Amino acid sequence: MRPAHALIDLSALRHNYRLAKSLTGCRALAVIKANAYGHGALQCAAALNDEADGFAVSSIEEALDLREAGHQQPIVLLEGWFEAAELELICRHELWPVVHHHGQLVDLREANLSRPLHIWLKLDSGMHRTGFSVAEYPQVWRELQGSGKVASLTKITHLARADEPATGRTEQQLETFTQATAGLEGPASLSNSAGVLAWPGAYGEWVRPGIMLYGSSPFGFAQEQAAQLRPVMQLDSRVIAVHQVAAGEPIGYGSRFVTSRPSRIGVVAMGYADGYPRHAPDGTPVLVDGQRICISGRVSMDMLTIDLTDLPNSGLGSYVRLWGDGLDAGEVASRAGTISYQLFCNLNRVPRRYQN
Repeated sequence: MRPAHALIDLSALRHNYRLAKSLTGCRALAVIKANAYGHGALQCAAALNDEADGFAVSSIEEALDLREAGHQQPIVLLEGWFEAAELELICRHELWPVVHHHGQLVDLREANLSRPLHIWLKLDSGMHRTGFSVAEYPQVWRELQGSGKVASLTKITHLARADEPATGRTEQQLETFTQATAGLEGPASLSNSAGVLAWPGAYGEWVRPGIMLYGSSPFGFAQEQAAQLRPVMQLDSRVIAVHQVAAGEPIGYGSRFVTSRPSRIGVVAMGYADGYPRHAPDGTPVLVDGQRICISGRVSMDMLTIDLTDLPNSGLGSYVRLWGDGLDAGEVASRAGTISYQLFCNLNRVPRRYQN
């Protein structure tokens, strides 16, 4: 069988969730949208079932998968509902939707609900993506509170630059949130992973750890709390061919890499059809038998090439780690001009193996 696979360490997932809890002292929603950032939503939810305060997903389809698997915790729908017809399912399965635009308010006014909803009301505190404006937020809050259709209201916003502590933007958003929600009782949720790790005191009653659950730092620099994370995914494969190539020879599509010396070029069973970034440049690191070397040549659909010249004891069948323990996915992503979130979410075709 093709050797490319992803090993998912569920004990590391639990460690990272517990870190979020210990840093904040708050209830924590485990964000497992997008198939748990490519790690497997049902498997990750099962691993966290005995300790997660709740889960967060992006759509009702993701939430129903969790309910069908037997998970009874609160499930927050981060984008709320997309069609009014979903409200019946939201009531039936006791989901907690985010309300973030006026169309949803209209749906609520017109709906005949079987039970009142636990609503998370979104404030646009400065990200300008979703949420009600500062000026209208208190009025919307009071309308919902008096509607008879709401069991509880939680205040929620999203921090746009919490991973960049020196910008001053997070302080502005926090001040905006404080002003807009003054006098509005009930719990609040402000912090994503970057907020959990870098903004003590900006948590509210609920935090929403996402990328940190999977052991990847949201920061582009070393950060004390993020250093405590453990990688959950190990993306591994093997060398499937080795060629001796003279100096001055081009390697791979487009001849992007040309050997500067007589070289041993290894071929790895991993390509962009697996989710490895096609645009990863020469010099992007991999680990071969635990030793750090680099990609040499353009990534193709099913294979990539590496220079084994400096590893005379490695060759056909050698183990290759593309990211994970010993090689931070964030470093690979940075070399490829993207973020670890995209690496994980784009993972395709490779089988996932789970260990507890």
